[in-house]
Order: sequence, then structure tokens, then C-alpha cells
Amino acid sequence: MSMLRMIYLALAVWGAIHPMSWFIAWFNENGYSLAGMVEAWHVNAATSGLVWDLTIAAIALTVWICAETWVRKNWIALVAIPATFCIGVSCGLPLYLFLRTRPV
Repeated sequence: MSMLRMIYLALAVWGAIHPMSWFIAWFNENGYSLAGMVEAWHVNAATSGLVWDLTIAAIALTVWICAETWVRKNWIALVAIPATFCIGVSCGLPLYLFLRTRPV
């Protein structure tokens, strides 16, 4: 495995673990309510702006993944889409880059 692929994989793992640790801490403190978390994301203009920034980035990444997967027929790369929306862009993007750069 190339050094670049190892970096992408490390970033994908970090992008899954680090944000999730903050989410779990929030759930432990405030209860396991997804609606409550969404409400917390929109507590002020700064957090709403960040949510929309990440949402637009996730949609753009999804379009890119779909377009490239259709051309390259690298179907396994589609797992980056649920990773993006269930974990976050911080996991989905490096995961996709890791899967995209595998030897064919």
C-alpha cells in the first residue's frame, strides 16, 4: 500500500473516531435524541452556517462519487456515501480517496 493510501486511510479512521467521540459525549450529557442534536446544530447562526457548509460539501462529494463510480465502475467506492451521511464528510472524503486510489 502506498504512503498516500495509508494517509487517506488514517484520515478516514480519524474522521470517524474523533467527531463521533464528540457526538457520543453530547448524547451522554443530553440524552439520546437525534432531534435534540439537530436542534443543537442550529442554536445560533454560526452553527447553522457550519451545518449548511458540511451539508453542501456532502452533497457535492456524493455527486462526485456517483459520477466517478459510473465511469470507473469502482462500485466498492459507493460505501463512502453512507459513511459521509452517517459519520461525516471528515470520514467520507478520505475514505473515498482511499478507495479511489487503489490499484486497478
